[in-house]
Amino acid sequence: MGAKLKVAGFIALGAVAGALATMQVQAVAQRSLSPLPIEELQQLAAVFGIVKSDYVEAVDEKKLISDAIGGMVAGLDPHSQYFDKKTFKEFREGTSGRFVGVGIEINMEDGLVKVVSPIEGSPAFRAGLKPGDLITRIDDTAVRGLTMNDAVKRMRGEPNTQVVLTIFRKDENRSFPVTIVREEIRTQSVRAKMVEPGYGWVRVSQFQDRTVEDFVRKVEELYKADPQLKGLVLDLRNDPGGLLDGAVAISAAFLPANVSVVSTNGQLADSKAVFKAAPEFYARRGGPDPLKRLPAALKNVPLVVLVNEGSASASEIVAGALQDYKRATIMGSQTFGKGSVQTVRQLSPDTALKITTARYYTPNGRSIQTKGIVPDIWLDETAEGNVFAALRTREADLNKHLSEKPGAAEAKDEAREKARAEERKKIEEQLAKQRESIKPLPEFGSEQDFPLQQALNQLRGKPVVVSKTATERKASADGVGK
Repeated sequence: MGAKLKVAGFIALGAVAGALATMQVQAVAQRSLSPLPIEELQQLAAVFGIVKSDYVEAVDEKKLISDAIGGMVAGLDPHSQYFDKKTFKEFREGTSGRFVGVGIEINMEDGLVKVVSPIEGSPAFRAGLKPGDLITRIDDTAVRGLTMNDAVKRMRGEPNTQVVLTIFRKDENRSFPVTIVREEIRTQSVRAKMVEPGYGWVRVSQFQDRTVEDFVRKVEELYKADPQLKGLVLDLRNDPGGLLDGAVAISAAFLPANVSVVSTNGQLADSKAVFKAAPEFYARRGGPDPLKRLPAALKNVPLVVLVNEGSASASEIVAGALQDYKRATIMGSQTFGKGSVQTVRQLSPDTALKITTARYYTPNGRSIQTKGIVPDIWLDETAEGNVFAALRTREADLNKHLSEKPGAAEAKDEAREKARAEERKKIEEQLAKQRESIKPLPEFGSEQDFPLQQALNQLRGKPVVVSKTATERKASADGVGK
């Protein structure tokens, strides 16, 4: 990584808690502490002593302290998190794109685990789990009341062991058990193919350690298949984010050398930085420029970027940079709106703290926090319209989300929350009535992929079926979307 990236800890730009997103771990330097609130710390010690001595049964001291730290960090924002020994190990496994589990990207909804997306080719994918499925039980344990970490712990395990997930599928209004055999998950973060002569499709599902190298290899294959490529679709739908250097590199592949890709700003001096389209900002450990092998024509090939409500963080950096420089046409729907940077600081060899340290901004100085990237051309999910878009959670819907502007107080817009709840209920009722006629969304990259077909029409100069119902979701100064 370049000098700008060499901060204490490492930067991660995941979409929601549970997204796979990291950079290389560095030991945190000792920092001078500001005066401590002695009275409050004495109260904490008193509570610890009372629980230890008076609780109905003996409690583990280390667990008490770990829970106290976890609660402190969880109260900050949706993306800060304390990693104990096991979760830190799993977190590091996830950064490499390899871990043992069932193979799903998740977040929490109404106290339950919600499947954001099954990882392609994983046991969960083969078992038929779908985006939007709610996991209500893991083996014999009810999910409601578990933290995200607890749920992940129970789904991870040793290879070739079984876990039974009880699934509630809203659009079918039914619950059913699914038995899944855990295995090592090797996520494929980049896929590509020629969708028709002269036009290629590259999908980045998340930004991991191998994403840039895989991207270069896939683009090379496309140009080998057709050296006179007429247009390219970069598909970032449902990409929850990941490594900052990966986002900078993918942006740099299409942009002029040395232009600004993204800037960050926070309380620490290390968090005030500008990342440019140059190897020192994305090449790993002083290694060679991974983009050198790319065909020169990639800098000028007509480009469409597909995004949706699930495109977050690192994928928003790419879309925002390409939009600001008018290098690509952004098509789809308004993105997730996660414009914050997390740094992982190692506390011990086995524990760490992921804490929000900065906001990021597009080259034109736009904050994406709570607003996201607004597409140049709005598209529906299907030819019949949007089926599930209104049900998807965005950054502005998360409790304790950061305001769009630093220092602004977060306001609770009860009217917006009530309207959204009513809209969700209405859609869910419609889906329940029509569940037999509603088809699941087609696989990204398939011939039935409606947004992809519209992206190809845009590249070919043909008419595009633009959404007639989608509207921009604003982000007010206090950070509440309206």
